[in-house]
Amino acid sequence: MNRPLALGVPAEFRADRLVDVLIPTRNRPTELAVTLAGLAAQEGVPGFGVVVSDQSDGEPAYAHPAAATMVRALRHAGHPVLLTRRLPRRGLAEHRAYLLDASAARYVLNLDDDVWLEPGALRRLVTAIEELGCGFVGNGVHGLSYVDDLRPDTHRHYEEWAGPPVPERIRPGTVEWDRARIHSAANLLHVTATVGLPPDAWRAYKVSWIGGCVLYDRAKLLDSGGFDFWRRVQERHQGEDVAAQLAVLARHGGAGVLPSGAYHLETPTTVTERDVEAWEVVLADESAPTG
Repeated sequence: MNRPLALGVPAEFRADRLVDVLIPTRNRPTELAVTLAGLAAQEGVPGFGVVVSDQSDGEPAYAHPAAATMVRALRHAGHPVLLTRRLPRRGLAEHRAYLLDASAARYVLNLDDDVWLEPGALRRLVTAIEELGCGFVGNGVHGLSYVDDLRPDTHRHYEEWAGPPVPERIRPGTVEWDRARIHSAANLLHVTATVGLPPDAWRAYKVSWIGGCVLYDRAKLLDSGGFDFWRRVQERHQGEDVAAQLAVLARHGGAGVLPSGAYHLETPTTVTERDVEAWEVVLADESAPTG
């Protein structure tokens, strides 16, 4: 029988560490196990931490034997893991803010609970953000069920940075906003095939936002407001990651990293109440007249 799982020590996440991976989860024990398995296979970033915050309706997802085994595998390999619950639910942005507050690492990877990372993906992201010096880098997630669905019209949205990323103020209705189309379906896989990168090479490209797998410079994310806007949006929202990334882009710049090592599990969403786009509320507040 699976023995009780230790929850971890919060004080360990106040240490000076290079990377913490922050995973919000709800009602997804199977998907969480796969996500943790991807992290357990990462090499080249010794000692990264993992924080899982669960908002499941019943038993926490990390209590499932498969997920618990991956937690133990991570700890056995020298990665501290903190398991928490954040109830009652106050929305996605509040959950992200809670996770961010749990870490003191230099970089934090916001990783969704339905994303598998191939070996080497985390090392590549860390290498990229250290070399580029921007506010965030990310991997657009591949949907492998779309691998035969070629959409060449989206490829025009791929544009590499010629040097370090610079701050950009990106808004809906602009050409820059449409960059997000490159991350749908398996578009990024098809772009990667046309670029033809040598082994171990990577490229930084321009983005408007990235969902599912984003590595932030924590200090720059906090400087841009983090997810503190959660108090200004109703609980039933989505797009909290977009709102945060637009703010970081405007102050510190950001980039996507090619190739991506992130794969979407393509299971049904647990975010079924999506009455509001958080980024719309934040942008409306910014443009509202003052005085």
